Amino acid sequence: MQTITNTAAAHNNAYFAAVANAERRALHSFFDQHVIEDEEQGYLAIDEGDYGNLTPAIIDRIVYTAPGGVLDEF
Repeated sequence: MQTITNTAAAHNNAYFAAVANAERRALHSFFDQHVIEDEEQGYLAIDEGDYGNLTPAIIDRIVYTAPGGVLDEF
């Protein structure tokens, strides 16, 4: 078990965990995966397809985007 000793390290770990989650999800999705910063929950990975058109409030909180990896071209 890893013990995080300061707030900055915890903040970085949460960010990189969300980025890794977005990258994994993007490989199997038509939609972009965004990491957003949330005051209460830290960082979250969201699927653009789940939210339709993103609101300006969500767009302003995006800190990282992984493009969707599934193409609909044959």
